Amino acid sequence: SGAAAAHASVMENAPNDQRTLYVGGLEESVTESILRAAFAPFGELMDVNLPLDSSTQKHKGFAFLQYDERSDAADAIDNMNGAELFGRILKVNIAKADAASRGSHRPIWETQADKFFNETAAGDGNGEVEQPS
Repeated sequence: SGAAAAHASVMENAPNDQRTLYVGGLEESVTESILRAAFAPFGELMDVNLPLDSSTQKHKGFAFLQYDERSDAADAIDNMNGAELFGRILKVNIAKADAASRGSHRPIWETQADKFFNETAAGDGNGEVEQPS
């Protein structure tokens, strides 16, 4: 139907269309070219984004990779999630739309840090929230 086709074309351009991957656990000497070499076997990479820490000018330990095809992104996840690169185990999954698309390179956990801190601070100060007995 026309509605399904229209919906499909909207999904093609959505930031969370499953072509953009989050790659975490990167060792500090990993570069954009190393990432391209490691992930190119699975398909054509449209973009590699390795956010830098503004104070140290080193990357933050994660990257976003965008493939041309969803199936290539899926192959990269299947093959690279849990794989080792420069002695570190990689975490590779579909990027969360709000992290990759806002242009802000703040990781998801950073945007949730205050909420987490406030919840744990409500405990007894040892980082554990006390369970009611």
